[in-house]
Amino acid sequence: MNSLNHRIDEAARRHGFVLVGFSRLRELPREAFYREWLANGRAGEMDYLAREPERRFDPRRLDPRLRSVISLGYPYESPRVPDVDWRIELRGRIASYALGEDYHRYVLRKARAVAAALGEARPGSLARVYIDTGPVLEREWAREAGIGWFGKNTNILNRERGSYVFLAEIFTDLELDATAEPYGDYCGTCRRCLDLCPTQALADGYLMEPRLCISYLTIELRGPIPVELRPKLGNWIFGCDICQEVCPWNPAPNGPGNDQLAPSLPELMKLDEEGFRRRFRGSAVKRTKRRGLLRNVAVALGNSGNPEAVATLAPALESEPEPLVRAHVAWSLGRLGGVTARRALEKARIRDDDPSVRRETDDALATNFA
Repeated sequence: MNSLNHRIDEAARRHGFVLVGFSRLRELPREAFYREWLANGRAGEMDYLAREPERRFDPRRLDPRLRSVISLGYPYESPRVPDVDWRIELRGRIASYALGEDYHRYVLRKARAVAAALGEARPGSLARVYIDTGPVLEREWAREAGIGWFGKNTNILNRERGSYVFLAEIFTDLELDATAEPYGDYCGTCRRCLDLCPTQALADGYLMEPRLCISYLTIELRGPIPVELRPKLGNWIFGCDICQEVCPWNPAPNGPGNDQLAPSLPELMKLDEEGFRRRFRGSAVKRTKRRGLLRNVAVALGNSGNPEAVATLAPALESEPEPLVRAHVAWSLGRLGGVTARRALEKARIRDDDPSVRRETDDALATNFA
């Protein structure tokens, strides 16, 4: 490692990055795969992935002056889930990365601090910083920079850190020495992530079908969750950690259970718009917006099989202002069944004039109370 690379490495680690790698910019050989991926509709509602896709293959199309990329990995913890029966206590699940402040904020601050150190070392140099927010194939560049390998769960994996890291990139016009050795592939014959994904979103060949991924369904998808997938979500209401939790390269969580990973579903269902903004201000969870989160909460309550959830769902079917949420509440009441659920659905069939809610209400009554 030359002196400039060393200074950058020191600055990155000083700001909390545990993985640092370097690579020269080149055109990534992924254009045919990516275009076919888009053509097959795998982006789903993530329209931003289809905008000017050619810029993703070669960052020099963003700025022809760029020559090198610094790839960084910032760690986050995966605390232990509280040792409770979520069906009895009506608890949801939130992905570990969403705990605390939105990582886009604090990792970006730290990556910019590393870029500032680069500018101090080479005044006048150019640096462009990305944290999962621009047209950058960040995992491809992380692999190019030798900080990990592309795992079967499609995350970047590192033998010391697993996959619990946020990735950041600094593109610069400086000619930095590339990391000498590529990172090996250590997934071997392991198939845990593929076999244990509830929706079978992962496939052989290091492939994912995003439209089946629980993270996509609970965060990126803005409309109704496909009916056939709802039971497979379990109690996940924001993201999913299963393919990381089952990976042998990730450390097992320890310490006391973190209640923030398993919030009360009835409490969340009662949040109005102001309550949602107040509770999730500065959090990644706000990305779902209130209607998206409560849609997910309704599904989780229906998946609980707990008749006590009806006491939360039945009033919501009448008073909830968002049709998207009411529609999923109707589905969940149908799954839970019982006299109270049926009465709530019959009242909604007469009262609610939203077509999506009427459709879900009719289906729930016909399927579960015929």
